Amino acid sequence: MTRKQKRFSIIAGLGLVIALAAILIFTALSDKITFFYSPSELQEDPIAVGQAFRLGGLVQEDSWVKEDEYNIFYITDNALAVKVIYKQILPDLFREGQGVIAEGSLDAEGVFIATNVLAKHDENYIPKEVVDTLKERGEWKEDEQGDKY
Repeated sequence: MTRKQKRFSIIAGLGLVIALAAILIFTALSDKITFFYSPSELQEDPIAVGQAFRLGGLVQEDSWVKEDEYNIFYITDNALAVKVIYKQILPDLFREGQGVIAEGSLDAEGVFIATNVLAKHDENYIPKEVVDTLKERGEWKEDEQGDKY
């Protein structure tokens, strides 16, 4: 083998190792990615039972009840609503009519079993994903002072 052939085989071998490492990294990360969906998007593009994702929208008015250690409420995008069950303590700023993002998965009945609930952090905050979804549906409004609701 000439020097040129040895050099080429070393470079090709390193390229193969780097490509294999990249494939392994992206495969491992794809299992950890959670996507954001609104209730309407769930109906349009169903998610497999048990697959982790984020559900975002507004907490539907008069839907929150506490049964034993479970918090049960509905997340809506003003078109559809999804039932959510959350076993842990809700954030202090959680309330009906406010924007939330819940992380978790669907069960066999289509109920969202939340593992984490993120609520707004001040009186003017709604998660960006919720704002984008409401804007797409034409339901995002601003009053005279520029406050959004």
